[in-house]
Amino acid sequence: MTSSTVVAAENNFLIPNATILVEVVLFFIFLGVLSKWVLPPITKALAERQEAVRARLIEAEEAKKSLASAEADYQQALADARHEAARIREVARGQGAALIAEARQRAQEEAQGILDDARRQITADRERAFAELKTEIGAIATELAGRVVGEPVTGDAGQIERYLTDNTGGSRVRADQ
Repeated sequence: MTSSTVVAAENNFLIPNATILVEVVLFFIFLGVLSKWVLPPITKALAERQEAVRARLIEAEEAKKSLASAEADYQQALADARHEAARIREVARGQGAALIAEARQRAQEEAQGILDDARRQITADRERAFAELKTEIGAIATELAGRVVGEPVTGDAGQIERYLTDNTGGSRVRADQ
């Protein structure tokens, strides 16, 4: 081989020489160092992260289930509260209607009592007025009879009252009451 061929062979990277063997050995040593001291902590950290992510996913699923359960409980409690409020409103309406009916009944009883008192008062006033009229009519009749006769007439007031009572069909109230 000539020197140009040797130089050409040395510059040709396709022809293996001793440096390639050293490089391959150093590459495998580097891989060994990486796999012995560098990769285990990285692998361990990745495994821990995967486990943490898995745990968070499980917690998220549990939280989602818990949220769904709490939402269902909330909706149930809300429905129960609405039913209870409706029941309370119905009870209140019933009590209100009962109070109104009771107040109406009391008002009617009071009105009837007032009417009865007024009727009794009117009857008493009418009888009193009738008795006063009888007395006055008796006195006027006696006076007129005295004028017609031309002399004073004295009569029994009870007799005149009995006459008026018998002929008017009215009340039997005496004039002296």
